[in-house]
Amino acid sequence: MPQTTWVQPEIDLDLPTTSDEMGYGRQEVLRITKVTYRQLDHWTRQGIVVPSVRSASGYGSRRLYSFRDLVAIRVLKRLTDAGVSLQNLRRAVETLRRLGEPDLASTVLVTDGHTVYQCRSGDEVIDLLQGGQVVVAIAISAAVKELRSALPAPEATAPEPAVDLAEHRANRRRRSATASTGPTPAANAG
Repeated sequence: MPQTTWVQPEIDLDLPTTSDEMGYGRQEVLRITKVTYRQLDHWTRQGIVVPSVRSASGYGSRRLYSFRDLVAIRVLKRLTDAGVSLQNLRRAVETLRRLGEPDLASTVLVTDGHTVYQCRSGDEVIDLLQGGQVVVAIAISAAVKELRSALPAPEATAPEPAVDLAEHRANRRRRSATASTGPTPAANAG
């Protein structure tokens, strides 16, 4: 059974904002997020990650990434480390954008290494590789609570008496022995 990986930013969602002139350059992004230059460049060229402070405007221009971009890059790295392919990453990000999610920094994702799901609540899970199809999520704890509330109160029902199996078998043998021998002579005399 494949291992499921939860990918969620482990930060307060009140993320710091970055001014139009401040941002993180490539070297800082690589150091902070632990991605390679090739990964960052490829994700940026493919539009999976878009530098929100300043994008490249020609050869030698400098891209600047916001803190939210860093969170998105870290999430993408964790997804790739979990085994999600580049094609599936791209499809998941495209679906999130189509569904109106502003960025990867404000969502909870789950993966089994192939499929990527967005968890919107305990009951709503979205399959991002199936175009945003809702997946049925069943919270076991909720089912247990429902069942417990449906049970009668313990004092409302008297428990059935326990039956001793050995005693039950002995009684059955006595009844069958009495039935097989027929009526006793004393019973016929009357």
